Amino acid sequence: MRLVLASLVVACFLTPAPAQEIKDGPTNEKAQKTYKHALEKLGDRKSDEALESFKKADKQDDGHCLACQIQIIKYGVQYRDWKAAELAAEEMVGEAKGEKETAIAHYQFATVLMEEGLQKDKEELFARTHDEIGKALAAYANFPDALYLDGKALAHLRRDEEAKGRFEEYLRSQVGNDADRRRARRYISSPELARARMAPPFELTTVDGKRFAMDDLQGKVVLLDFWATWCLPCLRAVPHIRQIAKEFQGQPLVILSVSLDGNERKWRDYIATNQMTWPQYREAGVKGVTARLFGVTAIPHTFIIDADGVMQDEHIGDASIEGKLKKLIAQARELQPAETPGK
Repeated sequence: MRLVLASLVVACFLTPAPAQEIKDGPTNEKAQKTYKHALEKLGDRKSDEALESFKKADKQDDGHCLACQIQIIKYGVQYRDWKAAELAAEEMVGEAKGEKETAIAHYQFATVLMEEGLQKDKEELFARTHDEIGKALAAYANFPDALYLDGKALAHLRRDEEAKGRFEEYLRSQVGNDADRRRARRYISSPELARARMAPPFELTTVDGKRFAMDDLQGKVVLLDFWATWCLPCLRAVPHIRQIAKEFQGQPLVILSVSLDGNERKWRDYIATNQMTWPQYREAGVKGVTARLFGVTAIPHTFIIDADGVMQDEHIGDASIEGKLKKLIAQARELQPAETPGK
């Protein structure tokens, strides 16, 4: 039986799991009160204060609070508190029992080191990521997510042939995220892409029923625009996006507007009334999958992605981006195959 861990790990990072928090929360009485206070801070959207309380609760519980450690890793990475995130991951490793728990704990530690390595651009951290993945796979070999992450770590270490091997192993596994599988194929043919700041492999279906997947847009520049009808700065930016859509019509550019509106009728009426004829998608609030993938916490928020899927620009608020788009579109055109004469 293969170990399917992706959903478990992602759930730990993205959403609180009340049942697990109760089961794996602190046993020390003082730590329990501090932990409850941390959850209240999360409820009040004060995640920075919650992080400090989770750290305190874990310390009061002598480093045995798994639920605390999960939250410390999540918010430690978010707020770049690498010392706290690493310590929590080390505690998870120390507390792990059995092959599966051990594999998950080492993988969790590796994800922290990978994020830290990407932020600090330090080879040492990518090497440590590779070491932790080795320990995860030693504990449980059939671990597709670990193979995929190790491929990326090896690519950052410029050990491209080994990286290709890991991505090939990942593709041979019979489980795995479809988007990651498509991306792994690209990394095998172009391992340098695994070192780039690639856009998250999102998938969405627009209001008119068209499906878009990031890795299917290879060869085109993508302008991803997060907005909402209740956001006045967003509404002021709509004419600018509309002008860009008109100016670059027929070019290798895809504009995708992702609304965070909760009210679907209001959203549909607005895009119809204001002639927002480019692809439109809606997910309710910043907890939506696409907004979460891109770390969107304020809108309007735009991302520009080049023809290879690499993140090239990011702006919160309206901004002059035409120059950047022209440059990337010109590069995209150079990548397009030449037309055969007479056809």
